[in-house]
Amino acid sequence: MRKITAIQIITFSAFWAAIMMLAVSTSWFALRDVPLGRFDGVAVTACAVLLFYVYAFVAYRLFLRAVPLQLGLLQPGSRAEFAAQVNILFYLMIFNSIIRTHFVPVPIMRAIYIALGAKLGRDTYSAGVLLDPPLTSLGDNCIVGHNAVIFTHVIEGNRFELFTVRIGDRVTIGAHAVVMPDVEIGNDAIVSVGAVVIKGTRIGPGEVWGGVPARRISRRPAVDTHR
Repeated sequence: MRKITAIQIITFSAFWAAIMMLAVSTSWFALRDVPLGRFDGVAVTACAVLLFYVYAFVAYRLFLRAVPLQLGLLQPGSRAEFAAQVNILFYLMIFNSIIRTHFVPVPIMRAIYIALGAKLGRDTYSAGVLLDPPLTSLGDNCIVGHNAVIFTHVIEGNRFELFTVRIGDRVTIGAHAVVMPDVEIGNDAIVSVGAVVIKGTRIGPGEVWGGVPARRISRRPAVDTHR
């Protein structure tokens, strides 16, 4: 993994400090005149934690709007690498505590992933982990099973690349499956439990893949989507 530079750390730290100050000050001014009795400290702290994440989502999206993630090989010292490294810091220091926990209900996780930039169609939910929401898209009526992982970054020694993962409609990703970067999955496909879909794989519509590495096992009958 490439070294995270001082300027990248400083940039993220500035965001973190601003988010924390906004969360604490907003909570204090919002609740200071509310008669909370002995629970005023608890209420202010709980409100500050909630607002911290709300402001973090906003700051993160504003950062990506100003410095968008770029696909492909990221050259050392480039603007693209800077964006990707600060993006990693947001996840390691703030968002990882949310997306890697099973405490947050799945429907709320859907809203969180959308807030982080994932493109999720109607009735699509993830009980697994989307490590790179801005570069991940799933169509309608998809399910990502328990502890499955979908990610779009490649870190191999000093090599650092970003790709996308595109998943069609009515796709099932089995529990504990892994979907690697630059993967495309067609409509009505199934990735079996525990499968590892390696980089650059193209899974056709209605295909069933499984194994390590994942390979095509069978093909499902055509699905009538007009019923």
